[in-house]
Amino acid sequence: MAVDLNIQHQAEELGAHLQALRWRVTTAESCTGGAVAAAVTSVSGASAWFDGAIIAYANRIKRGLLGVDPEDLEVFGAVSEPVVRQMAVGVLNRLDANLAVAVSGIAGPDGGSDDKPVGTVWIAWAHGQGQEPVAVEARCMHFNGSRAEVQAQTVAEALTGLLAIAREHRKR
Repeated sequence: MAVDLNIQHQAEELGAHLQALRWRVTTAESCTGGAVAAAVTSVSGASAWFDGAIIAYANRIKRGLLGVDPEDLEVFGAVSEPVVRQMAVGVLNRLDANLAVAVSGIAGPDGGSDDKPVGTVWIAWAHGQGQEPVAVEARCMHFNGSRAEVQAQTVAEALTGLLAIAREHRKR
């Protein structure tokens, strides 16, 4: 997979911060199908700060591997704040990382609705260290463009959020 130069730069900077923090990062991805993990692993030496990811395209994977509440999937849908928050915490805990990002959205060109049009993407970032409680932040994004463009914008935004958390913790 060819990685956009800005995304490549973000992934390299993320790796430098994570190595300094001695943190590990992981991803739980739906609409990007592993593209965030691919961006991260495009960095030479990523194995020092990245162990793996869970691509949870199907709801049964979100439930079974990430621990997403079936009722939340039913009530709110896969593309929702409660679900993406649970995905982030689930992958953080299951892969024993310090930092995680989860993405779930509608990349298109089909699948959108009036409530959730194509380009709607929920992203959540979770982090914790040792016995620290897990902190989770989630945002709903509305991206424009083709399927590939929505996915690329999602990857860039996911990395931007990971970088912001890593930078903040480096300041401490």
